[in-house]
Amino acid sequence: MSQNKKISKKVNSSRDPKNTKLKILNAARREFADKGLNGARVDAIALRSGVNKQLLYYYFGDKEKLYTAVLEAAYIKLREKEKRLHLEKLDPMQAMEVLVGFTFDYLAENRQFVALLNDENIHRARHIKKSKVVRGLHSKLQVMLSQILQRGAQEGVFRRDVDPVEFFISMTALGYFYFSNGHTLSHIFGRNFTGRAEREARREHVLEFVSAYLRN
Repeated sequence: MSQNKKISKKVNSSRDPKNTKLKILNAARREFADKGLNGARVDAIALRSGVNKQLLYYYFGDKEKLYTAVLEAAYIKLREKEKRLHLEKLDPMQAMEVLVGFTFDYLAENRQFVALLNDENIHRARHIKKSKVVRGLHSKLQVMLSQILQRGAQEGVFRRDVDPVEFFISMTALGYFYFSNGHTLSHIFGRNFTGRAEREARREHVLEFVSAYLRN
């Protein structure tokens, strides 16, 4: 029996292909976050997932494609959670406060996502550039932000010159930099920025900072 037939037989015998893929993606996310694309090993991902390495190759092709799939899954998860906030039903300022708080909390609770973004930037977004999924997700995000900002401006709550993309970058950076550089910042300033009290203070500062900027 050829190698491809053997692999196909193993795939067909799997009772839950969706769950198998999810196990691989979860294990790969941890491996890539811990070691980066270059340091991650397929054998280690297979071991973490408890899935035969042949199935990994069958479902995802190779390590680079698996890395892209992990990035896509991470962005999809974030955008889906944002969608559940139902920001369109809130008044503009409340919508932005909820979004800013959610973004900060998401980065706090998903440090692997921060690590993945750091690694993908080292690779100059080589994998995201090939992904239509990620670009599509952020097109929808830009539309959502534009609509909230327009509503706020029309109601006289927000200033009228806010660019949605520039706003998103600034809003995200206020939390992202804090979590990606927490250890170095703690050493430089002699404060434990990785502690709960400092994190809660930072969250409040970010909310006040963004709200002050948006007000008309």
